[in-house]
Amino acid sequence: MTVNTAPTVQDEQAWMQQAIAVATESAKSGGGPFGALIVKDGAVVATAHNQVTAENDPSAHAEVTAIRAACRALGTFSLEGCTLITSCEPCPMCLSTALWARVARVVFSADRDDAAVAGFDDRRFYDLFEKKPQEAWPLDVVHLDLPNRTAPFDAWIAKSDRIDY
Repeated sequence: MTVNTAPTVQDEQAWMQQAIAVATESAKSGGGPFGALIVKDGAVVATAHNQVTAENDPSAHAEVTAIRAACRALGTFSLEGCTLITSCEPCPMCLSTALWARVARVVFSADRDDAAVAGFDDRRFYDLFEKKPQEAWPLDVVHLDLPNRTAPFDAWIAKSDRIDY
């Protein structure tokens, strides 16, 4: 007999309540109002909140911080089979990090419009990637073509004991 270990709606609601509580406590204690959990096999592996201003690290969003903590806890860079539970819709950076980590599922509560009301308007980043040609971006992205540009990749390909990801 096989036991169904898939999370239930009640499980996800409980985890989301936890993420919201983490985000609320972070906001009250001077952090950003974002919380996230990584869940694997029905258990919370990592919990994190936004630490951008505390760490002076613009990438220390709750989701990225939770992914980093989960990878450390599990001893792997791949979070296959894990779910990211986050109090707010992930920004493009957080969503990209979840993709790179191979997270299987993302569940969020507040959305980008809710975040914008509080002054966290990530829509310009979504719009940038979805609608604007690179020439209209607020920073220059320049391709500098050098003859040895593929040297790191050549070294990687030649490495017999590399760990593919």
